Amino acid sequence: MNLNEKFHRLAVKASTVVGSPYAFIFALVIIFVWAIFGPIFDFSNTWQLFINTGTTIVTLLLVILIQNTQNRDSKAIHLKLDELLKAMKGARTGLVNLEDMNDDEIEELHQQFKKLHKRYYKKLIK
Repeated sequence: MNLNEKFHRLAVKASTVVGSPYAFIFALVIIFVWAIFGPIFDFSNTWQLFINTGTTIVTLLLVILIQNTQNRDSKAIHLKLDELLKAMKGARTGLVNLEDMNDDEIEELHQQFKKLHKRYYKKLIK
């Protein structure tokens, strides 16, 4: 098993665990315990630095893991949609690589679809 596969498995497991109600409760408990220790440590800079550092590290790691999971999911959805476009007779297969187009080309397609929508919407109302 290569590094990418190991990282993917870790990312999927981590996003499942972090997205659970138990993780939310765990985070609330950590914050509650930290708040209780505030008066004990006289609300010192060290007390504040502890939570700031911890949350910064956890946030950075979670952003990386979640981004990996989202990238993979997005790629899978694109492939599924590409397959549907390829299978549909009369579909514009040029849209298969839509994500590789520049912003102007995407906006032009958007305007074309808005016109199509208006035309078909008018037919539906009649």
